[in-house]
Amino acid sequence: MIEHEVIIVGGGLAGLRAAVGLCEKYDVGLISKVYPLRSHSVAAQGGINASLGNHPEGRDDSWEKHMFDTVKGSDYLADQHAVEIMCKDAPRAIYELEHWGCPFSRFPDGSIAQRPFGGAGFPRTCYSADLTGHVLLHTLFERAISKRLKVYPEWYVFALVSDGITCHGVIAFDLLTGEIVPCAAKAVLFATGGYGRVYYYSTNALINTGSGIGIAYRAGVPLKDMEFVQFHPTGLVGTNILMTEACRGEGGYLINRLGERFMEKYAPIAMELAPRDIVSRSIQTEIEEGRGFDHPHGKYVLLDLRHLGEKKIMERLPGIRSICLDFLGIDPVYEPIPVMPCQHYSMGGIDTNEKCETALRNFFAAGECACVSVHGANRLGGNSLLETVVFGKIASESISEYLCGNEVKPDRGLLLEEKKRLEKKIERLMNGEGEKASKIQVELSKTMSEYVGIFRTEEQLKFALTKIMELKERYKNVKVSSRRRAFNYELTGALELEFMLDVAHTIALGAYLRKESRGAHFRRDWEKRDDKNWLKHTVFKFNEDGEPEVSYKDVIITRFEPVERVY
Repeated sequence: MIEHEVIIVGGGLAGLRAAVGLCEKYDVGLISKVYPLRSHSVAAQGGINASLGNHPEGRDDSWEKHMFDTVKGSDYLADQHAVEIMCKDAPRAIYELEHWGCPFSRFPDGSIAQRPFGGAGFPRTCYSADLTGHVLLHTLFERAISKRLKVYPEWYVFALVSDGITCHGVIAFDLLTGEIVPCAAKAVLFATGGYGRVYYYSTNALINTGSGIGIAYRAGVPLKDMEFVQFHPTGLVGTNILMTEACRGEGGYLINRLGERFMEKYAPIAMELAPRDIVSRSIQTEIEEGRGFDHPHGKYVLLDLRHLGEKKIMERLPGIRSICLDFLGIDPVYEPIPVMPCQHYSMGGIDTNEKCETALRNFFAAGECACVSVHGANRLGGNSLLETVVFGKIASESISEYLCGNEVKPDRGLLLEEKKRLEKKIERLMNGEGEKASKIQVELSKTMSEYVGIFRTEEQLKFALTKIMELKERYKNVKVSSRRRAFNYELTGALELEFMLDVAHTIALGAYLRKESRGAHFRRDWEKRDDKNWLKHTVFKFNEDGEPEVSYKDVIITRFEPVERVY
C-alpha cells in the first residue's frame, strides 16, 4: 500500500495545475495511465481564451463579453456563476503561464498573440502556433517536477474507495509489474479526461476511455449532463486526427462537392466561425444531402487553406501541415484537406460545484472529466484549456482548504477489501474462455457513432439503449486470453470496458429522455429548444440495481436570460 496526503489521478493540464498548487504544502502523488507528457492535453492545438485585448480588433474585449459568448455558446445551459469565475480569472491564468515560461506566439509589439475562434465576438484565443496544448503541458509538467511531485506513470486506477460518505483512496494497477496497489489518501482529485473512445469516430487518443467518469459513477458519485457530446467539425478523414479550429480562425474555408462555401446558408454572419455544434450539423447536412465526397472511411467535405499562402500556414499552422503530409500525403499549401465531423469533447461528466467538490467528501474532480458546468450544451473552442488551468488551480485551493479544516484518516481496511474484490474480478476475467472485450468495444463505439451522434431520433436512441443493454449482458462473459498481468493491455481494456458501457448508457439515456434540441444535442423529432421544460441539468446516479437513476436540477442564471442563439 502506498499513502500520500493527496492523490491526483490524471497527468494532463488539470491534474498538473492542481499538483503545482499543492506540492509545496502537501505530500502529493500523481497517478497517470501514460507518462504525463503523453496525456491527451498535448493534442490540443488552437489556443486558450482570455480577454487580454491584445488583438487590434479586440481592444475593448472584457471578461463580461467572454462570459456572454460562453453562456450564449452553451445554449444557456451553463451555470453562469461558474462561467463568471472562469472568464474573470482567464487573464491572470494566461500571465501566470507566461511567467512560468510558456512560449506563446507574439504580436510584433511583443504582446501575447490572439486569434479569432468559433462563437466568439472578439479575437481572444491566445496560442502558440498550433501546438498550444503541447507547450502548456510541458510548462506545467516542468513546474510540477521542480516542486518534487511524485509521479506514478503507467498506473491505471480501477476503483475509488469510499464508505459511502468519505473517500479513502483508490485502487491502482501497475502496468509494469501487474501488481494491484491500494493507494490511501486524505484527498483524491480525478483529472482523468474525457470519454472519446466510447465513439468510433473520435479525435481523442486511445487512452480517453472515460474510465475515470465511470469509476466515480460506480462509487456513487453523480454524473451530470452526459447527453451533451461535442462533435468537432473538422477531423481528418481516415484517422479523425483533429484539424484545429485555428484553421478556420486564420481564414480557412469549408467547401462542398459543388465548390460552394456552404456555411453562408447556415450561419451567414459567422460563416466558418459559428460554434462547433452548428458547423458540425451544417457539414453533416451537406453530406446527407449528397454534396459531400466519398472515402472508404467516411464521407467528407473540404477545408481549404490554400488562399492563406505558404508563409502564413508555415508560421501559424505548421502542425496541421505536418499531420496532413504524414497521414494523407497531401500538402495543405497546395491541396484542400478532407474533413468530417467526429466526437471530440465531453460537456458532461462528474457532477461538481464551482469549487470542484463532489457529493463524496474529500473527492474532487477537474478538467474534462468534470461537469462544473461552464460549457453547458456546447463548448466554445479555446475554453477547454482555460477550464483545465482555472479549475485545476481552484481544485488545489479547495483541497488545501479541506485538509486544513478536517482531520482525515484513510481507512486501510476498506482499501484492502477493495483490493481483494479487484483481485477476484481479474481472476474471473483470466479464468476460462469467453468473448473478447475488444469485440464488444467496437460494437459499442459503432453504435454510439451511428445512433447517438450529431442528429438523434427517438427510434435511434431506443435502438442504442437496447444494444447497450445487450452488450452489458455479454460483458459478463468477457475473458482475457493471457494470464500474464504485466503489460497486459487486453486485461486493462477488459476492465475499462465496464466503465465505458456505463458511460455510454448514461449518454444514450440522457439523450433519449431530453425531448428538445439544445447545443450539441439535436433531436430530429424535437427540433426546438424548450426552456419551459428542459432548462435544467440531467443528473445520473448509479443505483443499487446497477442502473442509472435520473433526476434533474436547475441551471444557475445570474446575468443573461436565455434568448434564441443567432450567428
